[in-house]
Amino acid sequence: MLLCDIGNTSYHFYDMKHHYKKSVSDFDPSNITKQVYYICVHHFTCKKLQQLSNWKNIETFVDRTLYYETMGIDRIVACEAIQNGVIVDAGSAITVDVVKDGIFQGGFIIPGKQAYENTLKNISPALKTSINFNTDLKNLPKNTADALSYGFLSGLKKEIESYSLDIILTGGNAQEMQKVFEAAKVDEMLLFKGMKKVLKKNSL
Repeated sequence: MLLCDIGNTSYHFYDMKHHYKKSVSDFDPSNITKQVYYICVHHFTCKKLQQLSNWKNIETFVDRTLYYETMGIDRIVACEAIQNGVIVDAGSAITVDVVKDGIFQGGFIIPGKQAYENTLKNISPALKTSINFNTDLKNLPKNTADALSYGFLSGLKKEIESYSLDIILTGGNAQEMQKVFEAAKVDEMLLFKGMKKVLKKNSL
């Protein structure tokens, strides 16, 4: 079985032993002849894959009534992977989803690290900064750089920890986020675990 998670920049493949990536901009999916089960958030690529019979969209096997109508398939599949926990996907946007006893409770979305930094820079050159994930969040800052990092991280930390559940980090900034959530687990394979569970539910 070959699984594939397609984002805005890459195809992320998993063959049950190894995982590897190919660029969305120059990879030709028709070169793969074996059956591939995939999820996709890149609109142009999704349309292209509909023409390939050996590429099967996992979204067609998901019970969307358990989630909300416009929820991204990547978030849904991540929720399918766990029974209890808070999933923090720290990428271009940061999505936070809560699952209890295998049931999706809800979630929220905020701009990611790069978007936050760009927003501050556009407000004023004096606010140009790089988020410091080692910022002391126990004491109010007394300088601009720490104040900007504190503003990004403090409320997020308090909100996520308020659910008193295990925290699972994934996405491009997961390793940096672990500096804030020290007890959290980084799981780069979370989406693939969810994809496998969806397929198993459907006897595939």
